[in-house]
Amino acid sequence: MSTDDLPETFHVTTEEQLRAVSNLTRHRIMAVLRFEPATITQIAQRVGLAKGSSSYHVRLLERAGLVKVVRTRKVRGATERYYAMAARSIELPDPGPGQPDVLLRNAVADLEASPADGERHVRMAHLRLTDEQLTELGARLQALADEYRALSDPSLPDASLVFALFRPAQRRQVEGDAQ
Repeated sequence: MSTDDLPETFHVTTEEQLRAVSNLTRHRIMAVLRFEPATITQIAQRVGLAKGSSSYHVRLLERAGLVKVVRTRKVRGATERYYAMAARSIELPDPGPGQPDVLLRNAVADLEASPADGERHVRMAHLRLTDEQLTELGARLQALADEYRALSDPSLPDASLVFALFRPAQRRQVEGDAQ
């Protein structure tokens, strides 16, 4: 199977899949496989893991259906497997009330681990929008992300884009705040 034949979206629906994708190391492995297939050795080098650890995490991702073997070749009598994402994108279920958002948690960990002297663009803006404006902005952000994903070149360094557009929970006024 070539990576051209991959479905557009993989919907995470089981606990096993959610546990697999929630782990930061496996999240980073999936980022390596997002644009091109890689062997266990290549994954280990890109993520900074021992081959055994890389193999363990890839097996868990494969068992959960998130990655798959897309090509094999014989190398000195052994079969080398090339792994790729099971789909072009992965859709996670919305977290339940009080549950952390897996994508944001992993994005924050990646941001904190990125080189401090590297280029970063981090901003938080508080907006007041109508429902229609919120929907339009969400669609525009998604279209912009899709546009740049289509321009991605596997030979270039990785860059991560994360956005969260939401209405925060209503804050209750505390008795002492009114004074």
